[in-house]
Amino acid sequence: MSEHRNPPEGGDAPRRDGDGPDRGGARPGRPAGEAPAAGPGRDRPAVEPGTSARAGDAAPGRSRTADTASRPTAGAAPGKAAADSEPADGSEGGAGEAQGEPDALTGRQRLVAGLWPPRVNRKQLVAALLLFVLGLGLAIQVRSTSEDSALRGARQEDLVRILGEMDDRTTRLEDEKRRLEGQRSELENSSDQAEEARKQTREREQQLGVLAGTVGAEGPGIQLEIADPAGAVKADQLLNAIQELRAAGAEAIQINDVRVVARTYFTDAGGGVRIDGRRVTAPYRFEVIGQPQDLEPALNIPGGVVQTLQKEQATVEISRSEKIVVDALRSAKRPDYAQSSSQ
Repeated sequence: MSEHRNPPEGGDAPRRDGDGPDRGGARPGRPAGEAPAAGPGRDRPAVEPGTSARAGDAAPGRSRTADTASRPTAGAAPGKAAADSEPADGSEGGAGEAQGEPDALTGRQRLVAGLWPPRVNRKQLVAALLLFVLGLGLAIQVRSTSEDSALRGARQEDLVRILGEMDDRTTRLEDEKRRLEGQRSELENSSDQAEEARKQTREREQQLGVLAGTVGAEGPGIQLEIADPAGAVKADQLLNAIQELRAAGAEAIQINDVRVVARTYFTDAGGGVRIDGRRVTAPYRFEVIGQPQDLEPALNIPGGVVQTLQKEQATVEISRSEKIVVDALRSAKRPDYAQSSSQ
């Protein structure tokens, strides 16, 4: 044990032979420009008897630990000096150990390091390609299923009726084809081809006049009457009815006293509808020439014209007739720019 003496009152503490280099001015090996721990003319704090000097008793701005690590204090116990020489604030010795061991990675850093850069082999590429093809096939299947959802939800009798309509349309087109082929044969085999051509031209003119609305027409068809007490029927709903009838094979259509042709347009008006600029009010009476077996089912399909109008609190009545007269006419308009391409 080192012996500690109390300093005499009013004076400096006595100096020991071994304390000069450690307590005084610059020590050999100290970096240039660094202030000494304590000057020779300054007072030192008294050390209590029975205690040893520690790192906290050193001069301000200088760690006592660094001094004791290089040169142990004279009179200090060997075990104490070894303990005091360990760095307390992670200086040189702690920094060396920290640099020797790598920093621990967090869980997210390990995950990123395992996923990137990707390590892909041939088997993984083949599996990814197969999954892509499978996903594409499923997407196409889902899309086709959604497009056919309207027919999938229809009842069996509705599907039978729709199939019958398609068969009737096919039959009608085949009849038209046979008729045109017969006319061509007559023109080729007739002795008086000029007369036969004039005859067919007049028939064709009548047909085109019916479609253009310039001549009257009569024939089998249906009568459609739409009562609208609430005034909720709009122009687009009447247009939908016209389109559905045309798709079912309607050849001539008249609404009240207005002939409906290819260039007919519908607009909403207060308390009614304007057709080609003419005001038409409810009830709306349709005179339609065509095959009744095709026209009536086309209006009654699920989600079709009749159900849509009934949702608007309108009343719809359909009746078949063997003689429907369409007598509303339109004036023929000479085209300004279009000309016939046949010679």
